Amino acid sequence: MVEQDDRLSRVFGALADPTRRDMVARLAAGDATVSELAAPYDVSLQAVSKHLKVLEEAGLVRRSRDAQRRPVHLDAEVFDLMTAWIERYRRQVEERYQRLDQVLARMQGTDPVSTESTSEQRGAAG
Repeated sequence: MVEQDDRLSRVFGALADPTRRDMVARLAAGDATVSELAAPYDVSLQAVSKHLKVLEEAGLVRRSRDAQRRPVHLDAEVFDLMTAWIERYRRQVEERYQRLDQVLARMQGTDPVSTESTSEQRGAAG
């Protein structure tokens, strides 16, 4: 669990930078070289390489060698880890909203569970 938390911290830390997020978004469309990734930015190839190193250490990308070309690949497996983490908290928040909806419905007298039990109570009393 600690290893997963460390990995998540590295991933979210790497994605905290807008340039790196943009690189990940571009790599989602397909592999690219460092030069291709650097093209839209007004930064040096060295700066782009540093960004890629952070993404690589976080497990988001990997580099390979294809003859003279050195493409950068997006490693989608790490997104499964992020999705699972986000989904866990999304479910918790959803459950809280459902409980809040039930409380508000009871306060407004529109809760079906509350109205059924009230009707049953009236029938038993009568």
